[in-house]
Amino acid sequence: MVAALPGGEPAAQPPGLAPPRARRFPSIVPRCLPLLLALLCAAPALPAAAPAPVELSGDTLDLGLSTGGNLVYRGNARVTGADFRLSADEIRLEAATDTFHARGRVVLTLAGARLLAAELTLRRRDGRFEAREVRLGSPPYFATAAEASGTRAEVTLRGARVSLGEPGPWQPTLAATELVVLPGKGIRTAGAALGVGDFRPLALRGARHDFDQPLPVSLGLGGGFRRSLGLFGEARALLPVRPGLGLGGELGIYTARGVMVGPAARYADPSADNRWNGTLSSGYIRDHGDRLTDLLGRPIAPDRGLLAWEHHQRTASGTTIAAQLNWWSDSEVLRDFRPRAFFPVQVPDSFVEVAHPGPNSFLTFLTRLQPNRFHAVQERLPELRFDALPTPLTLGVWQRGEASYARLREDPPAGGPRLAADRLDAYYALSRPWAPTPWFSFTPVLGGRLTHHANLRRGDERPGNQLRLLGEAGFDAALRLSGTFDVRDPVWKIDGLRHLLTPRLSYRHFPGADRGRGLVPRIDRQAFSTYLPPLGLGETRHLDDLRATRTFRVGLGNLLQTRDPAEGVRELLRLDLAGDLAVGPRPPEGRFAAVHTELSTRPAPWLELDALQVWSARGDGLREFNTGITLREGDRWSLRWGNNFLRREIEDYSVDGRARLREGLEFITRLQYDARRRRFNEQTYGLAFAVANTWLVTSSVSVYSGRKRESSFGFDLRVDALRF
Repeated sequence: MVAALPGGEPAAQPPGLAPPRARRFPSIVPRCLPLLLALLCAAPALPAAAPAPVELSGDTLDLGLSTGGNLVYRGNARVTGADFRLSADEIRLEAATDTFHARGRVVLTLAGARLLAAELTLRRRDGRFEAREVRLGSPPYFATAAEASGTRAEVTLRGARVSLGEPGPWQPTLAATELVVLPGKGIRTAGAALGVGDFRPLALRGARHDFDQPLPVSLGLGGGFRRSLGLFGEARALLPVRPGLGLGGELGIYTARGVMVGPAARYADPSADNRWNGTLSSGYIRDHGDRLTDLLGRPIAPDRGLLAWEHHQRTASGTTIAAQLNWWSDSEVLRDFRPRAFFPVQVPDSFVEVAHPGPNSFLTFLTRLQPNRFHAVQERLPELRFDALPTPLTLGVWQRGEASYARLREDPPAGGPRLAADRLDAYYALSRPWAPTPWFSFTPVLGGRLTHHANLRRGDERPGNQLRLLGEAGFDAALRLSGTFDVRDPVWKIDGLRHLLTPRLSYRHFPGADRGRGLVPRIDRQAFSTYLPPLGLGETRHLDDLRATRTFRVGLGNLLQTRDPAEGVRELLRLDLAGDLAVGPRPPEGRFAAVHTELSTRPAPWLELDALQVWSARGDGLREFNTGITLREGDRWSLRWGNNFLRREIEDYSVDGRARLREGLEFITRLQYDARRRRFNEQTYGLAFAVANTWLVTSSVSVYSGRKRESSFGFDLRVDALRF
């Protein structure tokens, strides 16, 4: 039996089923990443503001007195609207109260979401609905509830359980005695707990979450064995306290060391602007293991700890704030307990920087602190800096400038003399670009720098104030040549070639830069680097360590391109060469600087190559040579070979590889060989596999040689979330 009801009749639109408005849910689903987004699927069961025609059908239609004059469809009963479908063993329409009752295998489908229930009641007049033994979801989110009720503005689930992926023993699961969903806005819970499967140790009482914010729950697990730590297990958990704020802690248990514990936090702007965010990490341990000595050879105390804080902020006016604090009780605490965080950055830094943009300028406030007593830090207490970006004047002349005031301090931890200076610095330069043809440009540069050092201190010495005025003269010239070649190769996907050749020549001369060099404390000094230093006086940062300079820099840029149907132009190869030639007084490093060569190429998706070569012109030959070659076949396997060579310092080779053995299972390896000492510094072999299509478990065995602090053998087990 089939009955079509017009839009104006009471049964035309089942209460709680929003017709056109329901179309916003597909856009909400991909935008709201949090785990509990699935509960939003309860909203389709709510009434629309305006009725729409629906069609009712079933195997039998009962209009007898036993039904009280109501329409009752039994057997494959269905209500079909423009964008929804409701089916059940029995659907009863009470015309007097504008109410639908569905019983037995109730299925509601709307906008790709499904709701299943034993019973469902929809009241058209007040827009309320009630359901029992509810199951609902929108992949990959699934939920069950003993009862569900509410309106189009608010849905309440009682005895709710939500899982990421189909319910199972390894799926992330939330259980709550009561969970309230505000469709399109957020959720709040009462008596909730979060965990995996039936193990849910994390309480979330009174938690709230807005859908436009990232998931506030963060979980991390790890463990393994190292000789220096013993058997160990590590965990990190952050739970939502209020919108944008998650609080929790970090726990590490080490059989050879003790227990490290500390608070952790993550915060963010709860508004849609997301103008500020930050993280906090910490740990304390009473270390009863073999602590050895620190970077300066001093015994390490048993009370050890660390604190790391980062903050980023952007105001409505465009001002940016970046802050970072790293406090370590000793130089080795992070290396001993969190080596993954230590090796990328081995020297902690603590600073606060505020940058405010102006009309073609920047005003910057920077303070750099030294909370630790084992690294030398050039402290700025503080530094105030103004940068005027290049702006045109007249007759094609451009100007740029900068000015700063800094209170500089350095207190070497190894017992060296304490250095101090208050420095006022200003730089101004004029340039006049000249391009008579599209293939040639010439830009003369004329500038000057005024630097005044006051309140100087070098240990017990108190040198007098120093005033230094420097001039700069030079130019930048470039040729731009190009050629095209009708070359086609379907294997390498080459559709024509274009070669861009750019010879460059620059010159800078600033005499007298070393005046007073022996009197000014060398706080901002030249750091070791294998790359070519900045050439101009305005780009130089080691203002306390300047030398007189007359230098030519010669460079040659090569770029090879081809057409690409997706990107328009694809870069096949980039090769840059540069070197310096000093004229006048011979500098300490020699008249001819090394020739620097940089190469990068990706001729095909399966091949990448990059290289850096530094060739000394003083007879030393090859001074530095670093390369990397990557081969890959889609997601089946990849192999990267690399080397690092620095004369009399480093000569090592590395191999990183992975291979997919089957779906969800990969083999990984890392080898690092030290050719100078003829040993493998690291050999790591492991497997990575997926559990319940949700967790990525990585287990690896590592063998080390030559390390003074780390163990020679280690086993690690990590669990990471594939999707949250």
